[in-house]
Amino acid sequence: MSYACDEGIRIHYETDGAGPPLVLQHWSLATMEVWYDCGYVAALKDNYRLILLDARGHGGSDKPREPEAYALKKRVEDIVAVLDDLGIAQAHYFGYSMGGWIGFGVARYAPERFRSLIIGGQHPYAQSMAELRQLVRYGVDHGPEGFVAMWEKDIGPLSPTERTRMLGHDYEALWLLAQDRDSLEPVLPAMTMPCLLFAGDRDEVYPLAQKCAGQIPNVKFVTLPGRDHGAAIERIEDVLPHIRRFLAAVDQEAG
Repeated sequence: MSYACDEGIRIHYETDGAGPPLVLQHWSLATMEVWYDCGYVAALKDNYRLILLDARGHGGSDKPREPEAYALKKRVEDIVAVLDDLGIAQAHYFGYSMGGWIGFGVARYAPERFRSLIIGGQHPYAQSMAELRQLVRYGVDHGPEGFVAMWEKDIGPLSPTERTRMLGHDYEALWLLAQDRDSLEPVLPAMTMPCLLFAGDRDEVYPLAQKCAGQIPNVKFVTLPGRDHGAAIERIEDVLPHIRRFLAAVDQEAG
C-alpha cells in the first residue's frame, strides 16, 4: 500500500498500468476498488498509468474528525500530494459524482496539474447534501451492520464485496464530509483544458450538468440515454468509448 501525506493526513493510493497518467477519483460511499469492480482498470491500464486514490474519509486514507478537514481545497490538495509523491507534473483526471465535484475543484485550485478533465454525473452549482447526511447518519446511529440492513431492505441486496465495503466505512467521517457545497460556477469560463462531461438523462443532476457545459469553453458533453445516476458509470460499455476517444484526441494534440 502506498501513501502520500498532505499536512499530516495520509492518502492511500495505488497505481496500475502504463502510459500517460490518469487519476481516477471515486464517488461517495465508495473506495478506489469500485474502478476495478466496474471494469475501468482492466479497460484502461494497457494505455494509461492509472492513479487510484481513496478520498480522505474513505477506504485506506485517514479520516479526520474536524469538518474543516473536508473542505474542497484540501481534497484537491490530496490529489496534488499523490502526484507529487509519484513525481508526476501533469495528469488526466476522471471523477464521477463526488469525484466529479472534486474535478471542478481541481479546475479551481490546481488547473496547472491536469491536462484534461473527465467529469461524470455532476454539476458545479451549489448543492444541499442533507440527503446524504441523513443517509450516513443512520450508520452513525445504528452502526455498520444496521446501515447495511437498512440499505438491503430499502434499496436491495448487496454483493458480498459491496457488503464488506459498507461494513468497513467510517460513518462518522462520512457524515462530517457530507457538507453542503458552495457554487463553483465562476470557474467554468476558466476551464480551458479539454473537458469531457457526461450524465445519464434519467439522472437528477442531468439538467444542471448539461447547463454548465454551455459555460465551459473547451468541452464535449455526452448524454447517456435511459441511464440514471448509478447506471451511467456502472454500464461501462456506454461511457468507455467516449472516454477513449476523448483521451486519445487530447494526447494526439499534445504530440
